[in-house]
Amino acid sequence: MEHWMGKRKAVTFSYDDGVEQDRRLVELLNRYGLKATFNLNSGIMTAASSWKDNGVTIRRMNATGLPKLYAGHEIAGHMLTHANPTELDDETLYNEILLDKRYLEQLFSQEVVGMAYPYGSFDDRIVRIAGDCGMRYARTVWSSDSTSVPADLLRLRPTAHHNAETLFARIDTFLADASGEPQLLYIWGHSYEFDVNGNWGRMEELCRRVAGRSDIFYGTNAEVLL
Repeated sequence: MEHWMGKRKAVTFSYDDGVEQDRRLVELLNRYGLKATFNLNSGIMTAASSWKDNGVTIRRMNATGLPKLYAGHEIAGHMLTHANPTELDDETLYNEILLDKRYLEQLFSQEVVGMAYPYGSFDDRIVRIAGDCGMRYARTVWSSDSTSVPADLLRLRPTAHHNAETLFARIDTFLADASGEPQLLYIWGHSYEFDVNGNWGRMEELCRRVAGRSDIFYGTNAEVLL
């Protein structure tokens, strides 16, 4: 069965917030020939937007140089200021989603067709407004533990977070699948978590396991979903 350029399996990644650790993550993905979507907050793209987690200082990156850094990957929205969408009135929510989309399109010279909901927060109202703002897919933080192709792209559930206990077993099942049905392995997270948890080796092992296979299409979120 043809699905992705004649292949019926695909792998994609999704990472949020545009933080300094993305530099190391992009280098790792590029080395293994993998593709990701990076969900950015265009209203707070500055190192002044920082916080600490388990003693690790996490900083968002300034906009300068980001188009070169993320070249070959997809840029998607994460709302203008990473506000919780459930706490916003309709007008503010439109601004947060639509202005983020427009600013990112201007900076990266690419169409922005997707987003990740900050904090994974969404409801029917938020989904409707995201669609009205031109979003064709929107990712939640609720994992499906499945490699079936998602049906509801504006309530998109990824396969798993990169730290999920069952992830490597799920990968083995995905690689061995011979059902003939399309299979999508969709992994998400935040690159700063590798510093916080001290487990960059886990991500490298993950990349090593899925990379370099002739039966898999490696694409961004938009490439595998749309």
